[in-house]
Amino acid sequence: MKRNVDVLVLSDLHLGTYGCRARELNEYLRTVRPKVVVLNGDIIDIWQLDKRWFPEDHMQVVKRFMKLASRVPVYYVTGNHDEALRKYSPARLGRLRLVDQLVLDLGGVRHWFIHGDIFDVSMKNARWLARIGGIGYDNLIRLNHAVNVVLRFFGRPRTSFSKRVKERVKGAVKYISDYEVAMAEFAIREGHGAVVCGHIHQPRIGTIRTERGQVAYLNSGDWVESMTALEYVDGVWSLHTFEPDRSIPRLPRKVERKGPVAVTALA
Repeated sequence: MKRNVDVLVLSDLHLGTYGCRARELNEYLRTVRPKVVVLNGDIIDIWQLDKRWFPEDHMQVVKRFMKLASRVPVYYVTGNHDEALRKYSPARLGRLRLVDQLVLDLGGVRHWFIHGDIFDVSMKNARWLARIGGIGYDNLIRLNHAVNVVLRFFGRPRTSFSKRVKERVKGAVKYISDYEVAMAEFAIREGHGAVVCGHIHQPRIGTIRTERGQVAYLNSGDWVESMTALEYVDGVWSLHTFEPDRSIPRLPRKVERKGPVAVTALA
């Protein structure tokens, strides 16, 4: 049976790359019935897109989104790996809308949806290095996948190389912290009550406090490693983690009250 979801947020699918968990994403999409969908950047990985390789399960994801767009609003927020689409933004095709950022009023709280790459120092100062890093990351995922196949054969739990690196390397931890604070400070200055982003592949729901105030911070993670989605149901945000053998949602964390959804798209 499908679960009703008021707002579904997905980001960093990286369709067209080896690391994309498209099969699992298709399984997850079969379990939900969203009223609004926000695709929050890096959906199709144009940086590494190979015209000779785009598997059927990747195409199936695209078809599912197009089918959803025939029934409900679907917002495609551009990211850095699909930044080529920014020259066409804003654009609209039926219920499918291409934007660079988006504002939704949920329960009286102003939510700002943005991929987040503009707050990434490496993207602003060394784009070529970021592109090389993207290729290296994809190769790391290939190796990680092979290791997990062996671990699964012996009944051992999956492991994530990149997650371990980020947790143990102080520079990576500081990078994530700086990224979150930079977004929070800008959101507070602009009068947003919550910022919803992706980009760093670190799923999280929390509150960030600064000298200017505080803001709810929500990161939808990715579908390369985390296999996570943000779900807004009856005034509550929850971070749903998909497991290949079973789907177990994490406990919801309430960040605002119930209320209607009003939409404003920002170019």
